[in-house]
Amino acid sequence: MNAMAALKQYQTVNTHARAVDASPHRLIQMLMEGGLTRIAQARGAMERQQLALKGEMIGKAIAIVGGLRQGLDFEKGGELATNLDNLYTYMETRLMHANSKNELAPLDEVSALLREVKSGWDAIG
Repeated sequence: MNAMAALKQYQTVNTHARAVDASPHRLIQMLMEGGLTRIAQARGAMERQQLALKGEMIGKAIAIVGGLRQGLDFEKGGELATNLDNLYTYMETRLMHANSKNELAPLDEVSALLREVKSGWDAIG
């Protein structure tokens, strides 16, 4: 196993271990952090014209935002959950637009929106 493969395996195991021990609140934080990381990676790949990597990272970001949507509790969250659902749907649409049009602006927009949501989530933790 080369050094990069070993590092990737360690990161996977480390992330899994943190997720197993994490509270539900922390799991949402981890999803948001992962989404921000994937968007930043997609941005870098787009700037370097690495289209396959860009598509992969945007796909992962979309999956993470989808995971955030799936985690919404509409019974307990009421209007806030509905608003977040609409926002997450918008984020997914903008990420798809960024991917299909190779535009950086939608990535920056979604990153800013996700940072704002994460800031609010962090404040209640």
